[in-house]
Amino acid sequence: MSKDRIPGAEARQVHGFLKANRWLISRRVAQLGFFLLFASGPLLGIWIAKGTLASSMTLGVLPLTDPLIFLQSLLARHIPETNAIIGAVIVLLTYLLIGGRIFCSWVCPINPVTDLAAWCRRRLGIKKGWTVKPQARLWVLGAVLVTSAITGTIVFELINPITGVYRGLLFGVSWGLLSVVAIFLFDVFVANQGWCGHVCPVGAFYGLLNETALVRVSASGRVRCDDCMDCYDVCPEIHVISPALKGTKSGAGPVITSRDCTSCGRCIDVCPELVFRFTNRFDNRLDSAEYVTDREVSKISKEAA
Repeated sequence: MSKDRIPGAEARQVHGFLKANRWLISRRVAQLGFFLLFASGPLLGIWIAKGTLASSMTLGVLPLTDPLIFLQSLLARHIPETNAIIGAVIVLLTYLLIGGRIFCSWVCPINPVTDLAAWCRRRLGIKKGWTVKPQARLWVLGAVLVTSAITGTIVFELINPITGVYRGLLFGVSWGLLSVVAIFLFDVFVANQGWCGHVCPVGAFYGLLNETALVRVSASGRVRCDDCMDCYDVCPEIHVISPALKGTKSGAGPVITSRDCTSCGRCIDVCPELVFRFTNRFDNRLDSAEYVTDREVSKISKEAA
């Protein structure tokens, strides 16, 4: 990316603001919606979902339990209640089907914070930072599970910033909000996408569930790629793009199959050439050479005028 290039600027110019940000806007609406489900009780007295993203009861009938919390509970030798078991199974099967890391980009309240941090890094021109090995988050996940087994406590929940955000916003628990500030500063000044991409054990756990995900992003229009690099600049897991985008040389299909992909859709939004789209893991179709994009239609119309 050139020094003056802003990722997504060309896409906004070509396709308009809403189309060039449709998946980003959709994610923010989803994240706000999940928060309001829990906030309706404390703020309005209308209890839709009681609890937190770790464990909740929706409308008094639907239990939902974070499988990682449930696993820590088992290792800590806690006897789970029936609702906790049912809730964990429901969430586990859901994310095995649609993709575990969808939680990271569509549900988790920390995601807007890390997205803002990444934007600040780009605006401040901070390109270098601490390089964390890809396996680091798996080691953190392993440490959390081992520590839970040794101490007999659900150890990560003691510091979990995901539930800490909700407690901070709804009940004024300051440490939850302080953890958010710490994550923001860490991502801006220490490591790009450091928390979600390299440290968070929740993301690591849901990444393991991503192996079977049906929902995938495909670079079906990769023949049109002009190497502007906008998709790499905004992707929180940049290593997932190349195999699908540059697969014409290696023979790889256009579908991003990496378990690290969060299905955030930012690569779709910022691409002026409409290279990417949402599809399923079995869809290896490629756009034909005759495929005409909105950008090309606009260009043809201008030339005709």
